[in-house]
Amino acid sequence: MPSTSDDMAYSLDPVLWAKEVLGFHPDPWQADLLRSRARKIILNCSRQSGKSTTCAALGLHESIYRRPSFGLVIAPTQDQSSELMLKFDEFRGAVELPSDYLSSDTKLAVRFANGNRFIARPGSEKSARSFSAVTLLLEDEASRVLDDLYNSVRPMLAVSNGRHILMSTPFGMRGHFHKIWSEELDLWQWYAIPAEMCPRISKEFLEEEKRTNPWFEQEYHCKFMETEDQYFSNETIKMMFDTDIEPLWSDST
Repeated sequence: MPSTSDDMAYSLDPVLWAKEVLGFHPDPWQADLLRSRARKIILNCSRQSGKSTTCAALGLHESIYRRPSFGLVIAPTQDQSSELMLKFDEFRGAVELPSDYLSSDTKLAVRFANGNRFIARPGSEKSARSFSAVTLLLEDEASRVLDDLYNSVRPMLAVSNGRHILMSTPFGMRGHFHKIWSEELDLWQWYAIPAEMCPRISKEFLEEEKRTNPWFEQEYHCKFMETEDQYFSNETIKMMFDTDIEPLWSDST
């Protein structure tokens, strides 16, 4: 169990806590995220870059050291929300909690004895909208979360003035994740993390993926690609609504 002075240092510096208590040594961008207090954060990250792991550590730190704290995870499916919850539980197992932090839990929900909660929910607007006073809203695989769910959970942050973190790899030029990235970055603290910024992904692996994976730019370089099933390019669609472009012919006789 950490001393009182250590515990104070851990409460003030989640990176120090992650290293010394969890055994998690974050990459530079992960350390910056753990220390950030921005209310709105969007992570556009390569696959396997560690975004969910970092947010699980952040959620546990806030559950222990911030009061009140109510962390809510949403994702497109229950399997995806359960995956982040699994990382949360793995980290929780590494923490020697004093008696007043002992918790009771189910597979997708943890209630700490200090009153804080951390809950994961699947991608259903009906299953998620009943919560209130959320202080940390984590949206995993945000590019695949339906806009109806995104719009229904935002009011949960109104009274608590809570934080909203979107994390994802792109999935085409559609949905709120793409809209925020392309039109609203001035309102968000943002991170773009290509695979080359992750020391755990080898150069050899990326070279092979570049040769054989048609989604390489999307999956590893955070690029928003046009969807395969659309008839017109996004640029063509934009031009259709551009009133500054002169028509090729007119109706005048």
